Amino acid sequence: MGTKLCSTASLGLVLLSIMLALLLPFSSCHEEKAIDKLESVERLVLTTVAGPESLAFDRRGEGPYTGVSGGRILKWQGKGCGWTGFAVNAGNRKEWCDTSDVSLESMCGRPLGLQFHNATGVLYVADAYFGLLAVGPKGGAARRLAASADGGRFNFTNGVDVDQGTGEVYFTDSSTRYQRPDYILSVITGDSTGRLMKYDPRTRKVTVLRRGLPFPNGVALSGDGNFLLFAETGSCRVVKHWLRGPRTGAMEVFAELPGYPDNIRRTARGEYWIALNREKINLNGGGITEDEKATEGEAAAAAAEHPVAVRLSREGKVLEVLLDGGESTSVSEVAEENGAIWIGSVEMPYVEVYKL
Repeated sequence: MGTKLCSTASLGLVLLSIMLALLLPFSSCHEEKAIDKLESVERLVLTTVAGPESLAFDRRGEGPYTGVSGGRILKWQGKGCGWTGFAVNAGNRKEWCDTSDVSLESMCGRPLGLQFHNATGVLYVADAYFGLLAVGPKGGAARRLAASADGGRFNFTNGVDVDQGTGEVYFTDSSTRYQRPDYILSVITGDSTGRLMKYDPRTRKVTVLRRGLPFPNGVALSGDGNFLLFAETGSCRVVKHWLRGPRTGAMEVFAELPGYPDNIRRTARGEYWIALNREKINLNGGGITEDEKATEGEAAAAAAEHPVAVRLSREGKVLEVLLDGGESTSVSEVAEENGAIWIGSVEMPYVEVYKL
């Protein structure tokens, strides 16, 4: 998704104390790491664009590839070459699209979720405005695979993952009511018009698996393809949707989270990294009371480190919490590849890399 939830400074401090209380049940059973204390940090800096929302690696382990503002998809070629252009969302690109101006997104596109199908080398892209796209192994202009389902156009295409066995593509449309610039309204109003869908490349058909969801976001398949997980950003949780077996079509809560989940990435061990874009906000509360004001000093002292990601076991248990070291980093994805942790952000002009 790549969201940025805003509030006043005082309200933020109070809400932070709420978030810390939510984290207490985790404190005795998981490992905590601060981003700024991890080893061998490196920033892969972008220039005229920003917002590397999602990170994907091809079948040779090269990359990451990422979608950025202006609608382009870039590939990291190493320190010698840096970022190079890999794909665009259409053949008739305009020069003024190479910018971070949000007001141009509807015309230039905004790639959010990315994932490769290793057997074919095709990169699938969930573009917030243009729908589900595909890019061949050599890059170039992306082609649009789908822009609607069941008579309803995609309005906020967001997360994507690919079944490496069948080639089927699973993706989300976060809201049929609000587009990306108005995501905050979806959260505030409790909008539940999101959809979870499947694209079959053999039939070129889109199937709606679930509708009426509160801001479905990132998607990740299990290793055996029996179920998928998707981030339900609006309700601050991860949901499991069964694809095969006796519970086919059923859903269940996989994990409750202390913040708004964004993208999900499965590790080689079969665990899951969940990016937490922002701490959970209590939308039911009124103004700040005197008692709440009295807690601001304590909350400020505790605000040095915020959770930006959690690593979950195959059963949904919290194994690790990643903290931002006090930088208030907006994290949209955490991927564990090539012996490193790669961190993407829909806001920042860089990708961060930490050697394990």
